[in-house]
Amino acid sequence: MLFSNRDLRKLLVPLIVEQFLAVLVGMIDVVMVAEVGEAAVSGVSLVDAINLLLIQLLAAMATGGAVVAGQLLGCKNEERACHAANQLLLVTTIFSSIIMTLSLLGNRAILSVLFGKIEADVMSNARLYFYITALSFPFLAVYNSCAALYRVMGNSNVSMKTSLVMNGLNIIGNAIGVYALKVGVLGVAVPTLISRMVAAGIMIYIIRNEKNPVHVDRRLHLGYEPAMIHQILKIGIPSGMESGMFQLGKIMVQSLVSTLGTSAIAGFAVAGNMATIEYLPGMALGMGMVTVVSQCVGAKEFGQVKQYVKKLLLLNYGILLCIILIINLFRIPIVGIYNLPSESATVAAGLILFHGFAMLAWPPAFLIPHALRAASDVTFTMIIAVASMWVFRIGLAYLLVKGFHTPVIGVWIAMSTDWIFRAILFVWRMLGGKWMRHGSDERPKRKKTQEK
Repeated sequence: MLFSNRDLRKLLVPLIVEQFLAVLVGMIDVVMVAEVGEAAVSGVSLVDAINLLLIQLLAAMATGGAVVAGQLLGCKNEERACHAANQLLLVTTIFSSIIMTLSLLGNRAILSVLFGKIEADVMSNARLYFYITALSFPFLAVYNSCAALYRVMGNSNVSMKTSLVMNGLNIIGNAIGVYALKVGVLGVAVPTLISRMVAAGIMIYIIRNEKNPVHVDRRLHLGYEPAMIHQILKIGIPSGMESGMFQLGKIMVQSLVSTLGTSAIAGFAVAGNMATIEYLPGMALGMGMVTVVSQCVGAKEFGQVKQYVKKLLLLNYGILLCIILIINLFRIPIVGIYNLPSESATVAAGLILFHGFAMLAWPPAFLIPHALRAASDVTFTMIIAVASMWVFRIGLAYLLVKGFHTPVIGVWIAMSTDWIFRAILFVWRMLGGKWMRHGSDERPKRKKTQEK
């Protein structure tokens, strides 16, 4: 086996820790921003919806390069894997710089088109926050690319530690800007920019270390290899489209929930916070899946791919069942922390209970696609994910809520139907084996002793 249990622990534990810490830091961030005032919170939240979409696009591009590098590592072709790292850094830097330029030039126009007429003070805060965070896009792209390359080498400890530094700087900076300097949105935007600059600097410094199996050129002479870039984009673009459509779907569903009244909105928001905790282990295991499967595919060890997919699915279910049990046992006191009116609290508790049962369909629906993408089978995953989202998550939700006047739980009934549909088709695809055709064409290098 390419990855021992010890290798898997070394890869997966930091990823899980990183995901949980990211959520915790996000919660602290929200509390600090709330101190600035309602208009500032509104402006920041509007821009964060845009930023999240762009971040997902950058992460998808990084995944494309990581898959190519991972398959080459599996082929034992470290030299070509390093070329892939160079081209990944080149592509994501150019792509993110273009997005940054468009965001800076079209600042007001973008916000006006997406959010229409909003109050002047909200627009002012949103514009300022968007300007400053847009400057951070190239740095975030560099960080994501380098982090993805370290993960594909099986070393997720580096990205975890760097993430801790980045998020720590962001919290400290926010505290200074909000509580000490009292400079409003500027106090939360500038620390975001600085923390991402520092994280990018750390990652670009250490990824140049030639002792790494995968590294970029020490002098950052990245070169230009169209064939390698094509391989990266062939995976990155469909993955990016899938992520973008998914985020758009979430925004449309949120818009639907907003028509159901204050109790539904508040209950849905609280239940959504709890749901995030249930997703986190699977999200981390999905990142690890890319590393494991891409190397197995590169080595043409397709039997091992199925074994690792099964092992990580079972691991996800084990962790998930523990989290669901704890959350549902204590859902009433947990909801009580938010001090919701009784009607909203009842909605939240009911949604949390329903979501726990629905999550049983989540692992195969979202872990297996990571394995398929790592095998370069990206077109199938994109088509199924986008079609399922529009038909079930959005279409069925609007039918239930608007057509049959189902309360807010109708939104999550539609969501769970989406998960079940995805799970069935992705399991079928994995067992069918058609994904084996899409991996790297390069043959694994054998050791000389084996060749003799």
